Amino acid sequence: MTQSNEVVGACPHDCPDTCSLVTTVQDGRAVRVRGNPAHPPTDGVLCTKVSRYAERTHHPERILTPLRRAGAKGEGRFEPIGWDAALDEIATRLKVIAARNPQAILPYSYAGTMGLVQGESMDRRFFHQLGASLLDRTICATAGGEALTRTLGGKVGMRVEFFAEARLILIWGSNSIASNLHFWRLAQQARRQGARLVCIDPRKTETADKCDEHIALLPGTDAALALGLMHELIVHDWLDHDYIQRHTRGWPALRERALLWNPERVAAVCGITADQVRGLARAWGTTRPAAIRLNYGVQRCAGGGNAVRAIACLPALTGAWRHRAGGVLLSSSGAFPVDRAALQRPDLLAGRTPRTVNMVRIGDALNGDADALSGGPPIEALVVYNSNPVAVAPESPKVVRGFAREDLFTVVLEHFRTDTADHADIVLPATTQLEHWDIHLAYGHTDVLLNRPAMAQQGEARSNAQIFRDLAARMGFDAPCFADSDEALCRQAYGKQVNFDELLANGFARLKLPDAPFAEGGFPTASGRCEFDSELSRKGGDSLPNHVPNREVAGASAAYPLAMISPPARHFLNSSFVNVQSLRSIEGEPLLEIHPQDAAPRGIASGMLVEVFNNRGRYHCKAEVSERARPGVVNGLGIWWRKLGPRGTNVNELTSQALTDMGRGPTFYDCAVQVALAAP
Repeated sequence: MTQSNEVVGACPHDCPDTCSLVTTVQDGRAVRVRGNPAHPPTDGVLCTKVSRYAERTHHPERILTPLRRAGAKGEGRFEPIGWDAALDEIATRLKVIAARNPQAILPYSYAGTMGLVQGESMDRRFFHQLGASLLDRTICATAGGEALTRTLGGKVGMRVEFFAEARLILIWGSNSIASNLHFWRLAQQARRQGARLVCIDPRKTETADKCDEHIALLPGTDAALALGLMHELIVHDWLDHDYIQRHTRGWPALRERALLWNPERVAAVCGITADQVRGLARAWGTTRPAAIRLNYGVQRCAGGGNAVRAIACLPALTGAWRHRAGGVLLSSSGAFPVDRAALQRPDLLAGRTPRTVNMVRIGDALNGDADALSGGPPIEALVVYNSNPVAVAPESPKVVRGFAREDLFTVVLEHFRTDTADHADIVLPATTQLEHWDIHLAYGHTDVLLNRPAMAQQGEARSNAQIFRDLAARMGFDAPCFADSDEALCRQAYGKQVNFDELLANGFARLKLPDAPFAEGGFPTASGRCEFDSELSRKGGDSLPNHVPNREVAGASAAYPLAMISPPARHFLNSSFVNVQSLRSIEGEPLLEIHPQDAAPRGIASGMLVEVFNNRGRYHCKAEVSERARPGVVNGLGIWWRKLGPRGTNVNELTSQALTDMGRGPTFYDCAVQVALAAP
């Protein structure tokens, strides 16, 4: 007799929506994953990617037993070994290295799961107790997060559900249809009630197709556009003087700077028309309520932090915060009262201060660059989980060379044989979200979500937290905290700040927050005001937001005349889901979108194999001649696994390890290239 049940969980992937999931299990196997209709932000809807989660969980190529390398690094040849043998070998190797200097051991992880337990709990305890190097986890959001902190006081903003009531929505640096589906549904609801939607993005995305206007500015010029809008707000007096006087700091200085940015200057820098600047400023200055949905694409350039700061100033100038449907939202994660000290136990460092390695610069670090190593010892051992750095880290020729070192001991916790797993000495099989406990915050709404295991662990897979518990025991770490179960860790994440019984009953719990958090000021800055003139920025130089040009200047006279951005392909999430056949079939193959004006002089037609190159590397893919690319800019859709590319590379062959102006983040979209037909 068939046995069927439904279990409420949470989507673990790096997306603002953090959906509540309902998994249907029959005879121990997940047969369907759908959105939870009882959870208002999810409303019964999932993206195409996560609706295929059962296919991913039961994938025929899933790793279900520990593996030991049996060939050259990168070759991907392994032999199965038992858990005891794998753990013993890892512990033995780590003990030898730690006896010399534990800082020669580095963890490398990011957001393969966004869960607080499987992503940042027992693993941090393990590495803190060990005294390993710390990882500066900056590869996605730190420039924007730091910018919000300097301006608004934290990663806070308007509540997403009230976008449905806005009369004007600027969708700035976000392909919401692909990466923020549930916000897009709210935007559509607003539009049906008369709202105007404006998409600001170098690429003509699927979202831009559906908006009332698309402003296709050049990459890295968002701050210039924001300053131009301020210029017009001042000239036409579309300002809320009372809100500025009572709830902001530094307006006279920002006003003086903004007046330097007339529409003609902005148009020349951004590659748009002066009338577009004027029209957008008029709309923002005269429409109530007006809101900005900002996303992280804006901050992946040299001046990315300044761009986010400039945009985040706009709502205070017009008093948009007075309305619950007004303001800006980049991330809501700062509203969640997570007890990270309880989860991560930094006290286990016991006064030690290990060096910090920036994950963006892992290529340089693994190749011995003293600056990337923060003056510490060479990296001798690397433990990778929740990430695929060989595919996703910038300047991948250096990353591959580092991972190929025979003297580097590499352990990878994974579901599949990714590009990174192919370079491992030991691969450990990890559970998927349907097989373990976890608890989540969100950065696109304000509900806490609990994930309960829907089915038994498949094969010999173990949760990340269990693997680090097992390693801690092998290393002789006997502090009581290393015995905490995954469920116990879920309970510790919020302590008494969230009702765990409510989470058990419903799968989610809503934070109690005001509808319009900054209607009367009260920003979580030191001054309590929206800080145009930031004390935090003052310590590092310019205290006002400014336009910081891209480091890599494209243009007809440049050696590499085309600017390249590398947004994710619609049906992938960074390098996740690339091996789900139904999704890869939709995407087809790695593509470079190039405008007809740039394709014609190069003799490029759609479907041709092209070589995209700069002084860091060469990448081969198929061309798609399309007006989704604006003239002078090409779009290298990512992030494909390298081994699935036509000649074994992906778009990160070309990107740079240079860091942003604040937050030490990556500059993926500050990248100049040339494109030519590929040689046979």
